[in-house]
Amino acid sequence: MSTPDIDAVKQYLLSLQDSICEQLAEEDGKASFILDQWQRPEGGKGMSGGGRTRLLTEGAVIEQGGVNFSHVFGDNMPASATAHRPELAGCSFQAMGVSLVIHPHNPYIPTSHANVRFFIAEKEGADPIWWFGGGYDLTPYYGNDEDCIHWHTTAKKACDSFGENRYNEHKKWCDEYFYLKHRDESRGVGGLFFDDFNQENFETSFAYLQSVGDSYIDAYRPIMAKHKNKKYGKRQRDFQLYRRGRYVEFNLVYDRGTLFGLQSGGRTESILMSMPPLVKWRYNWQPEKGSEEEKLYTDYLRPRDWAKT
Repeated sequence: MSTPDIDAVKQYLLSLQDSICEQLAEEDGKASFILDQWQRPEGGKGMSGGGRTRLLTEGAVIEQGGVNFSHVFGDNMPASATAHRPELAGCSFQAMGVSLVIHPHNPYIPTSHANVRFFIAEKEGADPIWWFGGGYDLTPYYGNDEDCIHWHTTAKKACDSFGENRYNEHKKWCDEYFYLKHRDESRGVGGLFFDDFNQENFETSFAYLQSVGDSYIDAYRPIMAKHKNKKYGKRQRDFQLYRRGRYVEFNLVYDRGTLFGLQSGGRTESILMSMPPLVKWRYNWQPEKGSEEEKLYTDYLRPRDWAKT
């Protein structure tokens, strides 16, 4: 495999963060993303590094949205990273990435998540091991076929020049990953997910990461624009807050990025920026038969071949 260009990856991730924030703020039309730059000196867990957290709250469209860049170093890979790669135990590492979650006010606009990241692990006397990971997924509260088709068609377009099976493979991986086992329920309508990606040379692998990263805003912004002025009431808002509880459950129980950040002594405020500002849980709540709320469960929270619908 060719030698990774760590500086090129970092510069791309920083520019991606800026571009996404600019376009989301433009669509919101009211608020802008604050910038919080942070540094983490060498700590008790052998971690150092820093990053840029950018946050928008109480906008016209976005209730809370965070777009985070981090670049951290460590003496030992945390358990969340070595669970699937035990040969990496004891390696020093660098990890960098952009991770974002957007929680809109309007229940007819889905929540969206995206992440693109790069890891490199090193051990004395051995060649470095590197890989890319990332993807994006969509979590609607009220299902919309056109939104799902647009989201997945955009994702497929980002994959198509990298192999005829790339979209199908990483779409399936996303469906399997963003699944709440304890609820027997998908988190949303999926998208793309990949990890440990280094099967190709560095240049091709990096190009794929960029294609996925660049396509996120093309997938999400039109959906936001389409629904941002749609009227809603207390019923829709209550259902949105209830469904946000699933988002919290997934992030705290299953999400690898959250677990990696917490286990490696990362910056808690930046790691947990993905949480919604308001959320509700109800005991054994069930949607009304034949309702739009029930339709989310019956028609959308299961894998479908949206890109070929």
